[in-house]
Amino acid sequence: MFAGDHDIERAVVELEALLPEPLRPLARIAYNYRWSWSADGAAMFDAIDPDRWARTGHNPRRLLTETHPSMLERAAADAGFVGWVNRVATELDADRARPWQGGDVSTEHPVAFCCSEFGVHGSLPIYSGGLGVLAGDILKEASDLALPMVGVGLMYRTGYFHQRIDVTGYQYEYWLDADPERLPCVKVTGADGRPVTVTVPVDDESVAVHIWRVDVGRVPLYLLDTDLPQNSQVGRWITSRLYESNRAIRLAQYAVLGVGGVRALRALGIEPAVYHLNEGHPVLGVFELLLQAQAQAGSDADDAWRRVREQVVFTTHTPVPAGNETYQRTEVLAMLGPIADLVGEREQWLSMGRMDPTNPDQPMSMTVLALRASRHANAVSQRHGHVARAMWQPLFPGRAVEDVPITHVTNGVHVPTWLHGPMRDLLDRHLGNGWLSRADEPATWEPVRDIPAPELWAARCAARAQLVDMITRRATSDRLRRGDPLDYAEAPSSGFDPDRLTIGFARRLATYKRLHLVALLPERALGLIGGVHPVQFVFAGKAHPDDIGAKEVVRQVFALKRAPSVAGRAAFLEDYDIPLAGHLVAGCDVWVNVPRPPNEASGTSGMKSCLGGGLQLSVLDGWWAEAWDGTNGWAINGDVDMDAQAQDQRDARTMFDLLERVVVPMFHERDADGVPQRWVAMMRRSLLTNGPRFSATRMVREYADRVYRRG
Repeated sequence: MFAGDHDIERAVVELEALLPEPLRPLARIAYNYRWSWSADGAAMFDAIDPDRWARTGHNPRRLLTETHPSMLERAAADAGFVGWVNRVATELDADRARPWQGGDVSTEHPVAFCCSEFGVHGSLPIYSGGLGVLAGDILKEASDLALPMVGVGLMYRTGYFHQRIDVTGYQYEYWLDADPERLPCVKVTGADGRPVTVTVPVDDESVAVHIWRVDVGRVPLYLLDTDLPQNSQVGRWITSRLYESNRAIRLAQYAVLGVGGVRALRALGIEPAVYHLNEGHPVLGVFELLLQAQAQAGSDADDAWRRVREQVVFTTHTPVPAGNETYQRTEVLAMLGPIADLVGEREQWLSMGRMDPTNPDQPMSMTVLALRASRHANAVSQRHGHVARAMWQPLFPGRAVEDVPITHVTNGVHVPTWLHGPMRDLLDRHLGNGWLSRADEPATWEPVRDIPAPELWAARCAARAQLVDMITRRATSDRLRRGDPLDYAEAPSSGFDPDRLTIGFARRLATYKRLHLVALLPERALGLIGGVHPVQFVFAGKAHPDDIGAKEVVRQVFALKRAPSVAGRAAFLEDYDIPLAGHLVAGCDVWVNVPRPPNEASGTSGMKSCLGGGLQLSVLDGWWAEAWDGTNGWAINGDVDMDAQAQDQRDARTMFDLLERVVVPMFHERDADGVPQRWVAMMRRSLLTNGPRFSATRMVREYADRVYRRG
């Protein structure tokens, strides 16, 4: 159906040859990440060899090739396990056999979803945070909805950095090689059996690019790779690290992702109906589209650009500068001059990315270029839509802010991926067969009203207990590794309690996320931890290597570590990633999000927490500004205040007021059976209101109906 099918088939056959005959269906399962959102797919691989499964980072290809043959033979002799394998294989086959959606997009002309990162699974380390995880969720949901789509990204050889924290709370970074040859992916080859290769002009080099394919359910994800011997050392390095600090290399990455992505799809015989640019990173691809349009339109430049715009839609994800990069003229031309020369006069080319096209002193902006080159642009929440229209109004002179052509499609999360454990079991029992395929329909969630309160509370307590078990093991390991004293390292084992109110704060540690609010009023934080009804905190997140301010925030939180009770009731878990996020959003009772408004374009971690029965305590920004109704969580004022210090003090006080006066008392207000009825009522309300509204099912349907469809 898509380029690379024969390469996937060959890899499956090769892996089958290494397995006992009864286990051979595992080969096909291993080469498709569809297993990762099957109800028991991960448990099936874990059952083969739990220790090896953990050591391989839950990589099914490595598990099957590295597990000792005796372990595989033992599994093959277990009739129950073989039946399990066959059941998952049948589920995968049935999913692949469903017909594709029709309409404006088709298998002949799919959506090309282009993004700099994809968070499909922890074993595929080509993601950083929310942008990538959202992109992964969109591919998964497109697969579930049978929406014809292909993904286009980069195969980062060392991915994003790994994090270590020293005893003072200072972050250090290191990178590990992610060998594609050991991942469940294949290099795409042509009819001659050789890897399909395209070239991209970067600086003074024609950089060669190979293409890998990863299957995400029914959706192929094509990843571009420049680590080839025919390239220079700089050329090979282009696709090495995600969000590389070197600005010239980042520009080279955007050239490979954008120009190389369009060329790769053409080389693979894929003619997209629409290119969806997820953030500005892939936007240089519009110039490759322009070359094609110029060949069709002759010398009519306006008609050529019209053809380009008909093919492109754009999603902007943030108002913060880091997500709207700009580059000076000299920077751009040093790396991308050859691309400019391909499509026309250099100054005219640069002007497309300037806020004022006539001002040669202005930098080139990837977001400005994307807005000019797309037929449709959207923000990622209702409030972000208002912010984006005001932010980019100068691009549309003569239009009032409310008339700026930027709409919004509020983000959602892939429910089968992020709903697991006790709450998944509970909802599967009560919501009926096939309910996940209708997750965007409020009627699907109506049976939640009738789930007995003791059952909802039992699921919440079971999920918390699983989280606490993980925290005690991981926090102790982290502390031993960083050289903390033994009493401090061992404190989580006796201090964290499976019955205690557990509060989570985990996300990318940009300064505007304001983790420092927890440490801003230390006496109140310590009072919560050591009070009559003590709470426990779990923190996680990475600061970008160049973000010194964000690194300092972590040190501020660590300054509390020596206070009594803190060692056993608060933990910072290192190296935040998708697997750790899954544990946290499933197990935390309260999910805190306190960004400085209006910088939170959407946010999705809180949506995932809602699925697990967690309750939100968040600033009214991003998605929470349209989700909160006064009965489904707690809110902090989201008004903009130019006095950041005063706002921080005020919001910190509000956060602690809510925790001390409302959240903690409600958690401990129990009936004769030990059930906190008001707490459970809020859980129920959160599931009913947030479950359908913030599902990826709703989000992708909106993209298909409102963005991809023409006319």
